[in-house]
Amino acid sequence: MTSASPVLVRMHPADNVAIVGNEGGLPAGTLLPEPATGLALRERVPQAHKVALVDIPEGCAVTRYGVTIGHALRDLPAGSWVHERVLRMPPARGLEGLPMGPEATANPPQVEPLEGYTFQGYRNPDGSVGTRNLLAITTTVQCVAGVLEVAVERIRRELLPRYPNVDGVVALEHAYGCGVAIDAPEAVIPIRTVRHLARNPNFGGEVMVVSLGCEKLQPERLLPPGSLPLRVLNADNGTAGDPARPGAGTPAPYSHVCLQDAQHVGFASMISAILATADQHLQRLNARERETVPASELVVGVQCGGSDAFSGVTANPAVGVCADLLVRAGATVMFSETTEVRDAVETLTARCASAEVAQKMVAEMAWYDAYLQRGQVDRSANTTPGNKAGGLSNIVEKAMGSVIKSGSMPISAVLSPGERATTRGLIYAATPASDFICGTLQLASGMNVHVFTTGRGTPYGLAECPVVKVATRTELAQRWHDLMDLNAGAVADGQCSVEDMGWQLFHLLLEVASGRRTWAEQHGLHNQLVLFNPAPVT
Repeated sequence: MTSASPVLVRMHPADNVAIVGNEGGLPAGTLLPEPATGLALRERVPQAHKVALVDIPEGCAVTRYGVTIGHALRDLPAGSWVHERVLRMPPARGLEGLPMGPEATANPPQVEPLEGYTFQGYRNPDGSVGTRNLLAITTTVQCVAGVLEVAVERIRRELLPRYPNVDGVVALEHAYGCGVAIDAPEAVIPIRTVRHLARNPNFGGEVMVVSLGCEKLQPERLLPPGSLPLRVLNADNGTAGDPARPGAGTPAPYSHVCLQDAQHVGFASMISAILATADQHLQRLNARERETVPASELVVGVQCGGSDAFSGVTANPAVGVCADLLVRAGATVMFSETTEVRDAVETLTARCASAEVAQKMVAEMAWYDAYLQRGQVDRSANTTPGNKAGGLSNIVEKAMGSVIKSGSMPISAVLSPGERATTRGLIYAATPASDFICGTLQLASGMNVHVFTTGRGTPYGLAECPVVKVATRTELAQRWHDLMDLNAGAVADGQCSVEDMGWQLFHLLLEVASGRRTWAEQHGLHNQLVLFNPAPVT
């Protein structure tokens, strides 16, 4: 926000701090506006950082978003800069005695369905819908990554020009598959993640696997009978037909190239086999065409990274508005990042559609608490130097701004890491907060378009799914003009409301789902898939 006049942003009437809105911050001695009219800054305060609106004695609560984000380590006179070094973070709220489900919500939101919105997508044999038409090649082990990299480059150069309706080819490369305790209980997480990645709607139901041969994660273990979806059959004639009228169905086939098979004599033979197999899948993918489908077929993952104090003021609230619109339209919205919503657990369990869903939410939070304890850390390990430079003092403050992305609708389901979504509505998909791991797990859960908000800036992207990047500040959107897809900083600039920005994002998502390329797609920017593996490595 660029302004000649001082600007303060307070999120809740009970807050005793507000953040500086001015680009470049404000110097000492600045006379402050509402809600601190006449108060002078005691020291320079950077943009997005907090100012004490009243005297805050040592030990007293510092409040933002109407919640306690810390306690003063010393007296903080009105007009002081409030940052992480002068705050003691409060302990995490316990997981006992939480409000559980709809009976805990006195006035659940009553909203009308949002009808008539569509996009141009790809219908898949199992009834799901893709926003892109990609050939994905699944790997069982990191050992094959080098060979597959060469093969994929040749597929792009030699095969893809023959198939103009195919958007690209992606290698689902990962660091799992061998040298791991594959029978450990928690090995289920990386295994089902790789399995469900192969089923992402943007891959058209075409499953191709490249293995080495001697690895622990054998194809039969990765894709056992019944793990792939049934191709929907028309009840009248037994052929692929209307997903709304399924017949018995047949298992979706997958192809498999094993590099250690005796038939492969040398490197060139391996490459030839991969190209020949890929060509068969490309032929089927190329025959597909976009068709008009309802907005309810969207599966949107929402995430934030490189967050600042404006994330919870502009971009994330706009995403929350958009999430509500999507749910009203019958779509699926997934929010995640366990450590970044843990401090809002009481509000989340109260929003769950049933006590059973709330219990699953608590179970996922408890599992992650224990996971962090095993590593001798807690949720405070989440915040980065960039978060703090952007005005976020600790994980409590960060969480309050992060959870706003979920909007206000009831939470219909809770997924463990790597589980696939089977219901619509607002879903909590439990993941670490790491951008790359969260994105990978949301892809496994069925995400077909991604929303990523950032205040500090990141060129994050995914090859498997379009990523819509939302800037929290106008300065970032202007400086990274060819990386940010939407400028939510317009909210802080007073150019539009949070509701208007949410609608802008909603319409942008429909356009992107219909084929409009994001900046990350135009530049070919994408991050590697990163599996979450809490099981031992041997």
